[in-house]
Amino acid sequence: MANKYFGTDGFRGEANIDLTAFQAYKVGRFLGWYYSSKFSGCEREIYRPKIVIGKDTRRSSYMLEYSIVAGLTASGADAYLLHVTTTPSVSYVTREDEFDCGIMITASHNPFYDNGIKIINKYGEKLDDNTTELIEEYLDGNLEELGIVSEDLPYAQKENIGCIIDYSSGRNRYLGYLISIASHSYKDLKIGLDAANGALWMIAKSVFSALGAKLMIIGNEPDGTNINKECGSTHIEKLQKLVVENHLDMGFAFDGDADRCIAVDENGDIVDGDKMLYILGKRLKDRGILNNDTVVATIMSNTGFISALKDIGINCVQTTVGDRFVYECMQKNNYTLGGEQSGHIILKKYATTGDGLLTAIMLAEEVCDKKSTLATLASPVKLYPQYLKNVKVKNKDEVMNDEIVLAKLSEIEEKIGGKGRVLLRKSGTEPVIRIMLEVQSEEEAIAYTAEIENAIIERGYLNE
Repeated sequence: MANKYFGTDGFRGEANIDLTAFQAYKVGRFLGWYYSSKFSGCEREIYRPKIVIGKDTRRSSYMLEYSIVAGLTASGADAYLLHVTTTPSVSYVTREDEFDCGIMITASHNPFYDNGIKIINKYGEKLDDNTTELIEEYLDGNLEELGIVSEDLPYAQKENIGCIIDYSSGRNRYLGYLISIASHSYKDLKIGLDAANGALWMIAKSVFSALGAKLMIIGNEPDGTNINKECGSTHIEKLQKLVVENHLDMGFAFDGDADRCIAVDENGDIVDGDKMLYILGKRLKDRGILNNDTVVATIMSNTGFISALKDIGINCVQTTVGDRFVYECMQKNNYTLGGEQSGHIILKKYATTGDGLLTAIMLAEEVCDKKSTLATLASPVKLYPQYLKNVKVKNKDEVMNDEIVLAKLSEIEEKIGGKGRVLLRKSGTEPVIRIMLEVQSEEEAIAYTAEIENAIIERGYLNE
């Protein structure tokens, strides 16, 4: 079934419009009830589930955190608070400390007024679709789908009411884990960091300082409304300027919840997810630990990247856009490395989700191991010019099925021939259609994109 609230990356929307405090409370109520109930036929054994929660720096994150916690404890679950932390840290702690599930309150790279709820299963992975569908039934008041005949889920009473526990120690163990992965001292490296005024604003400095790097940091003054604002992995310009003007060896920019990273080399040039996958794929292959000599990417990955992998004997399997689909492919086929052009990189040996800090550490490790520079390591990847345009629309599904729009897409594909590609897809988290052109010149890409965008506008789908 098509989800009403949960997209490819959780329940996301504008705070108190698309995602309200009451809905967050109900998510907590459901999860507390669900994990406190183990079914055996018609018998139910009640026990006390443990659920760990993290949040980013958005103003609404505190409101949603307290709402979720109220729901959890009212249903009999204990809520363990990591406070401001990253999505990968919640995944790590959930898995390693044997929690029933984890919750991250974030809207990732979206503006501050958006927020979201990501739910992580006990293995540190995204929650399965079946459970997500049950949450949606409860949000819509369809209790009969949950086997409940009363007006609401039962409330915990007396000693069964849940507790709230400070669990900042779990976040600190995650930092120690990241530091332990590095085998080099970074005392000779000058590194720039852009923390996006987000979840990483304290953590990134702690990790790279412990490893000895000389640091320059921007995007580390969150005020609740400036997360991702002209900073971070979606606004790389400030980091590029910082690296070039201060002659740094490299820079790393993260998004609001730090599950992605975009790098900048010593020349100020962007090293995106494709180039990072190339560098790390080669690193793993050289060590004989790139399973089946295969990297998993998405259909957004550049043709030049795929060609560069082929030159060094690495295959590339491509999935639908979304780190969830990348990870599912990795799990199914036991692949060790996958990711997205946007900077979600999954190193399966170390994590079950994209982890921006882990990615940055592994790139720094490769620079040290090869006694090279980031620019040199990325240089074999010659990217085709690629142009991406986001068009805000009223109805994504109608656009994707419109005959006139699809006819225009086919017309562009015919013009390109075999010398590039065009993609039209809907965002999983925003009311947006994404048009991507990859051809031999940027001018062509912009012109072809405009033709498709105009077709969407002329059909009356634009949401201004």
